[in-house]
Amino acid sequence: MLIDLIIGGLSGVVSRTMTAPLELYKFQRQNSFIPNSTIRDVLKKEGIRYLWKGNGANCIRVFPQTAINYGTFEFCKQHIFNDIKNDKLKNFMAGSIGGSVSITCTYPLETIRSRLTLQTCHSHYTGIIDACRTIPTMDLFKGLRMSIIGFAPFTALSFSTYFTYKEYLESNTKWNNDIIKVVGGGFAGTTAVSITYPTDLIRRRLQLQNFDKSVPTYNGIIDCIKKIVKLDGIAGLYRGLTASYIKLFPTIGIQFLVMERLNQYLK
Repeated sequence: MLIDLIIGGLSGVVSRTMTAPLELYKFQRQNSFIPNSTIRDVLKKEGIRYLWKGNGANCIRVFPQTAINYGTFEFCKQHIFNDIKNDKLKNFMAGSIGGSVSITCTYPLETIRSRLTLQTCHSHYTGIIDACRTIPTMDLFKGLRMSIIGFAPFTALSFSTYFTYKEYLESNTKWNNDIIKVVGGGFAGTTAVSITYPTDLIRRRLQLQNFDKSVPTYNGIIDCIKKIVKLDGIAGLYRGLTASYIKLFPTIGIQFLVMERLNQYLK
């Protein structure tokens, strides 16, 4: 179990750090109403290294989240769903539980990461500690319900489809094994986000309540959905989806590659 936690945590940190600028781009596309937060603004006012701003908070969040996620996934496969013969169903169910448990345990760090990523020139918080002190406790948990609704199936679909894509690529291509893992993981991530994306957009909007005066005010999930649809139509629920594809493909691909490599070395 400890080895699984280490594997999950390290794979999450490596993949997110390597793709942090893409995460910033995705956040900005989802929340384009926040002023002075585009990639161009960041480069002009803060410099290229700030394309990784919020990554420290993200890594503090990602390590326990992906550790708990993968550790729970493996535990459920081996001890709870071990009698299930269908591997795809087993991976789906174990992934669902892993996603639910991990997002619940680390959610306040999700909110802090979102806010640190979208601020410019420390306009709201000087860092993680200041954000913890400043953000009201209730605000740290805004969007948790929607996160569970979305992250459980996202993780379930990622794990269950990854092995399917990997097997297909192994049988139908002559690619290097590492490339197969990255591409298989990338397709798994984009498949999962295609189905669950609106939940991610909604939870980000709820996380940013009281962050900036430019952020619309929502009285819960239903009110958030109504206001987004009223302003932008159904398409508004998919704002930033293309940016999410650009970010998720390499992120999840690298995560599965590192995960499989660490499994080979540590087990």
